[in-house]
Amino acid sequence: MKLPDRPIVFVPALVLAVAALASAQNAPAADPPLRAGKGFIATRVFSAEDDQKILAAFAGLRVADVTDGMDFVGLTNVGLMDPEIHSLWKDPKEFKHRFIGIAVTVRYVPTQRPALPGGLGYEEFRAREGRWYNELSSEPFLELLRPGSALVIDDAPRADVGSIGSNNIMGWKMRGCVGVVTDATARDTDEVITEQLPLYLRKPGRGIRPGRNEIESVNRPVVVGGVLVNPGDVIVADGDGVVVVPRDVALQVAAFAHKILDGDKAGRRNIYKQLGLPEDASVR
Repeated sequence: MKLPDRPIVFVPALVLAVAALASAQNAPAADPPLRAGKGFIATRVFSAEDDQKILAAFAGLRVADVTDGMDFVGLTNVGLMDPEIHSLWKDPKEFKHRFIGIAVTVRYVPTQRPALPGGLGYEEFRAREGRWYNELSSEPFLELLRPGSALVIDDAPRADVGSIGSNNIMGWKMRGCVGVVTDATARDTDEVITEQLPLYLRKPGRGIRPGRNEIESVNRPVVVGGVLVNPGDVIVADGDGVVVVPRDVALQVAAFAHKILDGDKAGRRNIYKQLGLPEDASVR
């Protein structure tokens, strides 16, 4: 048997392990999965029937009563939106500006893209504007709206952008939306007042979405008026502002709130009678 020209070298297992470890340490580290982003609060899904049961439990309640109900379940000052979020219009007789709904949420963010260029012809400008609406700042939440929905919009609060206008707000109403709340602005406010869909906002806006914002998410947790709003939460809005009731405590809050409201109405009806005043919508 002929031996090899070079001697055979036996490498101890420990030496091989050290070499493998050194190689692994020098290799590029794989990005953690979180690099691609992740939402940590799950979106819960409720049936239309469940929503209607909740809405029936809240029928007729005011923000004040519901706030008392939140105190009752230990959620003092939770869910109360910044008072700057106020009703665009008020009906002092029939209180048509009030609404109670189930939250459908949407988030728009300020864009980092270049604005639409000036100097375009009318047709080209409108075409580019339309593409922005369709591709970047659309309304994918439309298919989620159903009778009793409250649309809650987390928008760029410092941007002068009217994501809400007199046309699309009526389209939302046709799909069952009973009221809209935004942390930002709306435009066409004179027409919206005439149309009388309840709208709660921070201030009027003028500009359109193209060149100003983009859609970020639909039916995910949002923060509006300093308050967390989860899809499916109960939204109650009137002249006192807006309160958000977490879904899990909604029935408890409503039961307590009705006792407060019933007592208040009974007391004021008695005072009305003593003063000779006719009953109005607030005491019936």
